[in-house]
Amino acid sequence: MGADTMIFKQFKDGSCDIVFSEEEKKIIIEKGKITLTAISLRHFGNNLMRIVAEFNKNFDKKISEIGSNDTSKIEGIDNDK
Repeated sequence: MGADTMIFKQFKDGSCDIVFSEEEKKIIIEKGKITLTAISLRHFGNNLMRIVAEFNKNFDKKISEIGSNDTSKIEGIDNDK
């Protein structure tokens, strides 16, 4: 992926940064969302599937046993603090 597309950076603890391009950040600020084309959604999904396969190997036992549903709270964090 180039500098003009989002990048998935996964870490050994199972966490992941989704790094947005400058253009994507501008769109998010202006629109409050990112719209993906069918091809972009396919690539996004493929990246998520790759991460799902990898992060399950990296989680500790306690985290790997947590179940989720459509009301599970998903929060991003500022890990630069």
